Amino acid sequence: MSPRTIFALIAACAVLPLTVLALYAVAPGWRYPDLLPAEYDLRAIRFLASQADPVAGHLLASLGYSLLTAALTLVLCVAPAHHFARRRFRGKAVLEGLLLAPALVPAMTFSMGVHFLFIKAGLADTFTGVVLVLTVFSYPYMLRALTAGYQAFGEEYELCAKNLGAGPVRRLLKVDLPLLLPSAIAGGSVVFLVAFSEYFLVFLIGGGAVRSFTGYLFPYLASSDRSTGSLMTLVFLAVPVSLFFLIELLVGRAYRKRGMY
Repeated sequence: MSPRTIFALIAACAVLPLTVLALYAVAPGWRYPDLLPAEYDLRAIRFLASQADPVAGHLLASLGYSLLTAALTLVLCVAPAHHFARRRFRGKAVLEGLLLAPALVPAMTFSMGVHFLFIKAGLADTFTGVVLVLTVFSYPYMLRALTAGYQAFGEEYELCAKNLGAGPVRRLLKVDLPLLLPSAIAGGSVVFLVAFSEYFLVFLIGGGAVRSFTGYLFPYLASSDRSTGSLMTLVFLAVPVSLFFLIELLVGRAYRKRGMY
């Protein structure tokens, strides 16, 4: 099977569900056995246009805490990832397993204990609390990506910079972070998707006081209004896809300037 055929199959698997959602958005009466909708209705689009302000507000809130979560996980995981990649010590596998545990624990089990602690700390029902709980829940993805990134390029670059007189901060900014950029983007993409699509944690810790698009979307998905639910789902999908295209554009431009792309 040729690469083009494989790519076409992957593209079809991605595009076909989106096509079904788009048809449902403009054809709420589309039912079996009709291969294509018999009638079309723009009611959902008109409703979305009338609700542009609350939809934009919830999208911006979700985008804000998701980006902050990705940035905070990057800051918190650089040093541990460097240590895991460069050092050998007793209990390394156990410690790494403990740090990766939040990715393996079900969200509901994890959130119940965290919620009690956040109430005691006064972080429940706050935007800060939502960012912190999403950071704790999703940082293993960033940690694993950065650890693999450090292991990929070795420590020779750091040793050269150290021999030339660069301090720890300068080595981090001028050597490590540029080389870690692909790993940081990969880990940050996963962290962003986890944070942006999380419903239960945001609802529990945010207590309804913190706006989120998943909280705004869920009632439409649970209702019988498939048209509005499908359109809202397409809006939900448009945000991360647009962000990833923007990242690809900016990173590609930066690499081309350095002659690395």
